[in-house]
Amino acid sequence: MTRDGGRAHGKAHPNSRGSEAGANRSSGNDGTGRADGRGRRRRGGGPSIAALDLGTNNCRLLVARADADGFFVIDAFSRVVRLGEGLAETGRLSQGAMDRALSALSVCADRLRKHRVQRFRAIATEACRRAENHREFLDRVRDETGLYLDIIQPEEEARLAVAGCAPLFDTRAEHLLVFDIGGGSTELIWVDLAKTTPQRRKSLLMALAHGASRSDRARAAAQHIADWVSLPVGVVTLQEKYNHIADDTEKFEAMQKHVADLIVPFAKNHCEPTAERLSRMQLLGTSGTITTLAGVHLDLERYSRRAVDGLWIASSAVDRVIERLVGMNGEQRAAIPCIGEDRSTNLMSGAAILRAILRAWPTERVRVADRGLREGMLYGLIQDAAERRQRRGRPSSR
Repeated sequence: MTRDGGRAHGKAHPNSRGSEAGANRSSGNDGTGRADGRGRRRRGGGPSIAALDLGTNNCRLLVARADADGFFVIDAFSRVVRLGEGLAETGRLSQGAMDRALSALSVCADRLRKHRVQRFRAIATEACRRAENHREFLDRVRDETGLYLDIIQPEEEARLAVAGCAPLFDTRAEHLLVFDIGGGSTELIWVDLAKTTPQRRKSLLMALAHGASRSDRARAAAQHIADWVSLPVGVVTLQEKYNHIADDTEKFEAMQKHVADLIVPFAKNHCEPTAERLSRMQLLGTSGTITTLAGVHLDLERYSRRAVDGLWIASSAVDRVIERLVGMNGEQRAAIPCIGEDRSTNLMSGAAILRAILRAWPTERVRVADRGLREGMLYGLIQDAAERRQRRGRPSSR
């Protein structure tokens, strides 16, 4: 497995172990559609590319092929692995958590090999950033699956999330707040595009996939990120912090207040929610929390990315869904088709984070994104390939 410029690119290891097939929940166009949400199956195209995101709670993979409009997904995988379970208390990744993650990563390695992926990027986020024994874990991943994981910093995580969600940006908006509720942290990214023409806004956001220092376009795009913060709370860490409170309603209120207090300094810095600003901004959320709540709102019998990705939902409707779930016990929430047992454990901590965000920026509606880091990585791989073609003097069209 080779490394390219500090990123985990390359071919799947020929001896990658197999594991149980399938995923707990499909994601990324359900493996059949386009990155822009049109759901149109496309065939042919160039070599396969892929993006793997190992978070505090989930392991996710997208395999795609680039085309003239971006990329289209040919395979997807997602599994709840709870890598960060117990991390807040011990400062270390537990043996069970590492084993669960390795099982999922083995599936990913097999799929990379199956699709003969030529270039990919694999990242790890908050759990590996915080764990004292992250090097031991990364060595096991390399030895047992052949995959190299790149632990990225919160700043890059924020850029990739914005770039991955760029196709869902309403170019009439002058300000954009993207929030990504993860397992161990929550990223809030405030983007100011007021001085940019609507025609250039979306392409600027997508340029962030290339990194703030990789190209002139990327540097220009990065200047529009007015502020960002990585809050030290995610669905796993927040749940564990308040696990001592038995009453669900009391626990939810305590979690929400804690997150609200963390948000205040960020909101006062550059993006205080004045009435004028709220009227010209878009709120866009990416994570399992908001996509799951959107599925519950739609009363889906089975989660569908096509129904959820890009959905505009009234903030009041999100509030009603949250109130409904707060009034249930764990078994009742797990029985809802779009939630299930795996997601029910940490859903209410995610909902507390989401409620705090919606209270801080009370826009009339929020847009839901079933996309983010992986899509951002794929855009980055496409931009890297285009630059290499240009350096060799070959046409940049795909």
